[in-house]
Amino acid sequence: MTLRFLAFACCLALGALAGWLLGGSAGAAAGVAAGALAWFTIESFRARRVLRWLREGQLRGAPSVGGWWGEAGERARRALAARELRAEDAERRLEAFLDAIRGSPNGVVLLDPQGRIEWCNQTASLHFGLDPVRDLQQHIVNLVRDPDFAGFYHGGNYTRDVIVEAPASSATRPRRLSLYLHPYGEGRRLLLSRDVTEVEQAEAMRRDFVANVSHEIRTPLTVLSGFVETLQTLDLPKEERQRYLGMMAQQAQRMQTLVQDLLTLSRLEGSPLPGKAEWTPVASLLAQAEQEARALAANQGKRLDLRFPEACSWQVAGAASELQSALSNLVSNAVRYTPGGGTVEVQARTGEDGRLELAVRDSGPGIAADHLPRLTERFYRVDRSRSRESGGTGLGLAIVKHVVQRHGGELRIESAPRAGSTFTLVLPAGRVRAAELTPAGSDAPPATGSAAG
Repeated sequence: MTLRFLAFACCLALGALAGWLLGGSAGAAAGVAAGALAWFTIESFRARRVLRWLREGQLRGAPSVGGWWGEAGERARRALAARELRAEDAERRLEAFLDAIRGSPNGVVLLDPQGRIEWCNQTASLHFGLDPVRDLQQHIVNLVRDPDFAGFYHGGNYTRDVIVEAPASSATRPRRLSLYLHPYGEGRRLLLSRDVTEVEQAEAMRRDFVANVSHEIRTPLTVLSGFVETLQTLDLPKEERQRYLGMMAQQAQRMQTLVQDLLTLSRLEGSPLPGKAEWTPVASLLAQAEQEARALAANQGKRLDLRFPEACSWQVAGAASELQSALSNLVSNAVRYTPGGGTVEVQARTGEDGRLELAVRDSGPGIAADHLPRLTERFYRVDRSRSRESGGTGLGLAIVKHVVQRHGGELRIESAPRAGSTFTLVLPAGRVRAAELTPAGSDAPPATGSAAG
């Protein structure tokens, strides 16, 4: 401040001195005026440079001028630099926040005060079938056409969620979404979506499991209790007594089989995954399954055309007991549900990718498409009365699914009403290797033919 005042005074003094030398006292006054004009001209030039730079709003290119305007320009430059740093930091934070939302397993949709879409992440696009570009500024109720959601949206009570069917839901692949609305800002709303299909299916399976276990155990217990009471209170003839005891033994065996299957499932879920050190010939698995199939067909009094491979040249790595259980379950189911005179055929083949496929095909009544996704659920039955008559526990396919998944494979199911069914165990190439040819029926009955009851 003092230096600027001294510089201004020096400028006036120099003008006065020059004017006095040129024109005396009158010239001195004119020199003072000229000095002041020169000073203000220079300051105006500096001010103009600083103002032009400020109008451009650019951090770079700040004018290098001295004086008060230079100091003002430097302070403005520092303020702009600090503001730019804050803006960059805020942009980085916003981008990180948006990346987190984009990667969220939940759908996120930002709605303006009128309910129009301002932004959505990829998960929401998949949940609702939205196009992130095309559907911007579209009203959410026009795109999510569900009466429950429309009532939820217009009701204004967002303290709970609403469950709706996803647009891509179908009878064979149902999908359910849980939707939340959270008001924020000035009339805006945040729509969150979560796929609860598996949660609802798990809950339904849990309820069905408890109900079915209770029912499956209560039924034979009721029969046993009734027969025990009858035997205790009545003096029955020997033949009738033996018949009652046989029925009691049958019901006791049914409960024992149920408990064994439940223990098998529990063991599969709680044990480590099978390794690849133990190799089992596929031929031995087929031979055991054929022996059990023929015995079951004979026990049920059916004549069936049972077809098994005559030779199989592969070995599989894994738990032999689990693989045998899975294959035997599929073959036993085929025998149970195929009427007399029908055909049950087992095939073993490898695909181009080296995977082994063990297919069990029957000529039974077949299964409707809407039942196929739930066949591997515990106790799920297409026809409960027919399943009980066949002697099944409703856990066989659940065991098969667990076994094949533990071995890194998959279970394929193909069926249609009146067209039979095909259940295929697919094991990965890493668990399959070639072996010497071994007759599948070397220790069993002939590989093809019919079983008579």
